[in-house]
Amino acid sequence: MSPTPSLTQHLADLDWPTLERNLDQDGCAAIRNLLLAAQCQRLSGLYADPGFFRSRVIMARHGFGRGEYQYFAYPLPEVIQQLRQSLYPKLVPLANRWNECMGLEARFPEQHTDFIQRCHAAGQQRPTPLLLQYGPQDYNCLHQDLYGEHVFPLQVAILLSEPGEDFTGGEFVLTEQRPRMQSRPQVTDLKQGDAVVFAVHQRPVKGVRGYYRVNLRHGVSRVHSGRRHTLGIIFHDAQ
Repeated sequence: MSPTPSLTQHLADLDWPTLERNLDQDGCAAIRNLLLAAQCQRLSGLYADPGFFRSRVIMARHGFGRGEYQYFAYPLPEVIQQLRQSLYPKLVPLANRWNECMGLEARFPEQHTDFIQRCHAAGQQRPTPLLLQYGPQDYNCLHQDLYGEHVFPLQVAILLSEPGEDFTGGEFVLTEQRPRMQSRPQVTDLKQGDAVVFAVHQRPVKGVRGYYRVNLRHGVSRVHSGRRHTLGIIFHDAQ
């Protein structure tokens, strides 16, 4: 699972100002064709090899939904490590601006290795990138991936399966809980290799009296048929 120059170039060529505006507006933004079909298939194939993972979670046992996922172990596969290290610095300016707007003290260093050192010094030493697998009637309840005191406010999910061919149903869902208002749901249409960047926990929204915080949760709707695989890139490690 070696990284490819095309991935590095693709990340460099993305319209990051537009992605940032979409994140400011909706709390999420899609990146089209982040991974090639062959890369998606190779990543999906890792699920059957326990040597890549530190733990496996059966969602129904914990009330998380239906389906399962596995957390990768260190050292991460090279392409996942590259995604983590290359996406992070692109998102840091937005993450720091969001925290400033929300009145939060935490600021994030420019490089992911420095942020991971901060996590590890605080006892958050378990890697959090994960591979999720859904079958018919599986789903993921709305949740937040926090894992400890140190939380990077954005994360990325990459769809590794092709809708309509590998599976049906199984849409990515994000809900936003606004003060004194009903929650707002969003569904992001993804194809194989597409990614969605989204808020982990909170994001700032500008109101007439300044910025206020809205709370977000994400999940996956019920899969009707087939099998769906997703790669989750979380930038903070777990306790």
